[in-house]
Amino acid sequence: MQDQDNAELLAEAHRGDQGAWQEIVRRYIRLVWAVARSHRLSPEDAADVNQTVWLVLAQNLTRIRRPDRLGSWLTTTARRESLAVLRLRGREEPTDLWEPAHEGPNPEDLALISDTDSRLWRAYTTLTDRCREILHLVAFAPELSFKQMAQAVGIPPNSLGPTRSRCLEVLRRRLARETVG
Repeated sequence: MQDQDNAELLAEAHRGDQGAWQEIVRRYIRLVWAVARSHRLSPEDAADVNQTVWLVLAQNLTRIRRPDRLGSWLTTTARRESLAVLRLRGREEPTDLWEPAHEGPNPEDLALISDTDSRLWRAYTTLTDRCREILHLVAFAPELSFKQMAQAVGIPPNSLGPTRSRCLEVLRRRLARETVG
């Protein structure tokens, strides 16, 4: 099973082969969890997203047009589901309004953090989609192997390191320009 490509596994899973389905899950479950966690969902919400992603895949086994990009398809599906959960949670009223106050950063520190964050995000938004996707996975899913990250973004594993380095260098240059300008 481990030697089969995604197209074969999807076809066999559609025919009811549990082994094929288990191999798909084995290959991509860490990726799906990492995407949900990268949205800072609670463990329960991340579990719901994970379950929903696999259900959506099961319902669409024959509709995956690019099986070689299954990692990207799962990443996109997990991202959409995570955002849907966040939108739903944003409409809920918090019940712990009377939490005791705690010491935090002083106003000057908050201003510096906010300014640095703003410059970083402005520079980040100028990157290509592929660079943003790679850097997002590096930051929020560090437990993924190079192979899993490469599958998620649809590039060969041996290209991930150099591509990541180029993306970081572009981000550094743009952040430096943002700092000077």
